[in-house]
Amino acid sequence: MVNTQAVRRVIREVAALRNNPPEGIRVVTSEENMLDITGIIAGPTGTPYEGGYFWVEFQFGDEFPAAPPKCRFVTRIFHPNVSKSGEICVNTLKKDWKASFGIEHILVTVKCLLIYPNGESALDEEAGKLILERYEDFARQAKLMTSIHATPKRPPPEFVEAAKQDSEKSMEVEPLIPLAPSAQVPVNAPQLDYVPPPSPAPSQAFSPVPQAAFSPVPHVYRTPTPRGSPDRLAVISYPPPPSRSSTSDRARSSSPMGLIEQKRLARIALAEKLERDKRWGGPKRRGLRRL
Repeated sequence: MVNTQAVRRVIREVAALRNNPPEGIRVVTSEENMLDITGIIAGPTGTPYEGGYFWVEFQFGDEFPAAPPKCRFVTRIFHPNVSKSGEICVNTLKKDWKASFGIEHILVTVKCLLIYPNGESALDEEAGKLILERYEDFARQAKLMTSIHATPKRPPPEFVEAAKQDSEKSMEVEPLIPLAPSAQVPVNAPQLDYVPPPSPAPSQAFSPVPQAAFSPVPHVYRTPTPRGSPDRLAVISYPPPPSRSSTSDRARSSSPMGLIEQKRLARIALAEKLERDKRWGGPKRRGLRRL
């Protein structure tokens, strides 16, 4: 008779296995006896046992958990470490057992035994000899036994329900977070890859400079006249020489400040010219002789 503490531990382990089972492992219990526990192992992919479901029975003794439970395959299997009667040859259930081990640890170890069979310590001599000498024949025989004894028409309900829950979880979509009112975009709003920056505030208004301020400066010359006739002035105007300014100079001249500067220089040049002509305004002062 198993003590009460061991029973509570088994119940906790079974509940944990049902809530979070390892991949390819399920557990079934009896309603009449809580210690009547059977594990189901799905044949690992890529092995001769793929597609099969193998039932492993547990028997808990009075010394559990100090001593390991007895485990055996209920489903027939062709494996070097499993006898014809289903006894399992694994060190975890013998000399390597620890009281901290539990049902989950045993089932995971047995599943690993299906992936990595050990032909050197064989309980089934026929399977052990084939796996060491002719692995293809061993794999063929193991697949045949799996298809006959371990492949049901439908998977066990425990695996069907788990697959259904996994598919439902994969179909769940997280709800979309609505945009804040200020971040909502109108339906007909154009989609722009580039958002232009806000236009700068208008600068202080300025009045355009009249074009006459940039007209060529007239040059005034006094022409010789017959003696006794009043002097006549000849006004000759010509366009300024072509500009050799650089690109930056042209850019400055086209700016408002450049136009104002040109106007100021033109006025200064005109004033200097008039002052120069005023000082040299008469024939006597200029040293010219009347004809």
